[in-house]
Amino acid sequence: MSFVQPTFRRSILPRLHCRAMTTQPHSPRDQTFTLPDGRVLGFREVGVPEGRPILYFHGYPSSRVEVDPAHNLAKKHNIRLISLERPGFGISTPQPCRTLLDWPADVRDFARGIGLERFGIMGLSGGGPFAVACAYALPKEMLTSVGLFASGPPWAAGAHHMSLTRRVTSWMASYWPRGLGAVLRLCVSALRAFERWSVGARWIDATLDKLDEKAAKDRKTGNDGATTPPAPKTQEEKAARRKGIMDLLVNEPFRQGTGASVLEAKLLSSQDWGFRFEDVKYGPVRIWHGAKDGNAPIAAIRYLADRLPDSVLCEFEGDTHYTMFAHLDQALREMASDIGEK
Repeated sequence: MSFVQPTFRRSILPRLHCRAMTTQPHSPRDQTFTLPDGRVLGFREVGVPEGRPILYFHGYPSSRVEVDPAHNLAKKHNIRLISLERPGFGISTPQPCRTLLDWPADVRDFARGIGLERFGIMGLSGGGPFAVACAYALPKEMLTSVGLFASGPPWAAGAHHMSLTRRVTSWMASYWPRGLGAVLRLCVSALRAFERWSVGARWIDATLDKLDEKAAKDRKTGNDGATTPPAPKTQEEKAARRKGIMDLLVNEPFRQGTGASVLEAKLLSSQDWGFRFEDVKYGPVRIWHGAKDGNAPIAAIRYLADRLPDSVLCEFEGDTHYTMFAHLDQALREMASDIGEK
């Protein structure tokens, strides 16, 4: 099997100007890293500071704050989980016209800049294709583990597998990006208005209370992997919790507008990721996926797994895209095991 050496659009050799620094206007855990070309990547760490390093690629559309619920699990498995924000999301500088294969160059610069010689990679949902790109483009000896958790699917498997909504979104991203941007802005504005509306706020509080009750039951049965602080009681505490949810779903993903989301909608639905799956040298690439996932159909994930030279696909028969978090414990445990063996 031939291997095509990947080429990056820019040099990744100069690193003298790379630096990490704390970004004061955000959470104390938020940091930024400056790349050689002057762009900034935002990131956030959870877990164990001196633990096994794993770079976490967030979903779509999302941001660095998505990693927060995995804090307890990362601690459990002695993992330093670093959520690296892609260009245009959260506090990361936009990068117009980027491709999937531009991301490995940023990851390499980031890892070397903060002193990581070897590290694992986990891509969740929309971050999955970017993890595959890194498995293809980065030196094999740099990686200790690669995992795809409820990953975004390859559209090369066939657009007929995808939902109508996703096919329409893909078409708009390619042929009417301004229209897609307008739709996204409308949705974001509507969500923000709903949260500010007293009825909407009460509905959100009631929904989150139910989730807290479920989390409490999970803790009693030992099935809790999320960071689950005590349920808020005062109105101030409930408002802070709502803000956290809004930051996760809306405020941080769309902090800089809708440009990054429109661009990634096009990238993630492309028939061509810029490389052949058969040319991915790193292995094993571990894949955990729900068999009833409507966002990323299992048929497309099987297509990917069949073409990666060394992949391990673990299917969860009854799970959807939104119930897979229950299996994050297993995924991190297996990745930690891979790191420990290398």
